[in-house]
Amino acid sequence: MVADVATGDPTMLLCLNCARRVISPRVTSRYEGITRHLKFRAAFTNQVTLSFARIDGLIGTNLPMAAYRNESWWSNAKSSAHAKGWLNAGWEVQKVNLQEGTVVFRKVRSLPRPKGRKKKTSTEITKPFTPVRVRPARKNLPSKTKVSKLYARILNMERQRNSAYSSGKGFKPKSAYEKRLFWSDKKPQ
Repeated sequence: MVADVATGDPTMLLCLNCARRVISPRVTSRYEGITRHLKFRAAFTNQVTLSFARIDGLIGTNLPMAAYRNESWWSNAKSSAHAKGWLNAGWEVQKVNLQEGTVVFRKVRSLPRPKGRKKKTSTEITKPFTPVRVRPARKNLPSKTKVSKLYARILNMERQRNSAYSSGKGFKPKSAYEKRLFWSDKKPQ
């Protein structure tokens, strides 16, 4: 940990990695967004049409006014910083339409693949495709104990209902045992 690099305040500590980023931030071109987008699109197509608004979104800020007014701004000159954005990705400007606000890029060369990735040597399929086995979702079933308790409660309720009524003649009087058992006024000792 080191003192804050920007202010020099020793109470504000930064890790060395964060301090390195503050001192020497990674320098990127303003048009790095166009480069990344065109490198990505190179895998799919040889021609890309982008609107000025889309390019504004890719670079994160507005294009200069010269880009909206002059077709010469869109020239493929290697000396200009903005043209390096698409030239480094292997693309060139083919056509500019200032009235519609669109630019057509054409791929002129393919960039080599990064060396970190290994290319498969054989493209033949050796095994047939077997889909991954999908397990059916488990239903949250209640345990056997809970089921048996619930079943016992239901049976008890049916017994009480059946004992309270005697074949439609009204309520069945309680036996002396039930009266002693459920005596409401008497308190237990």
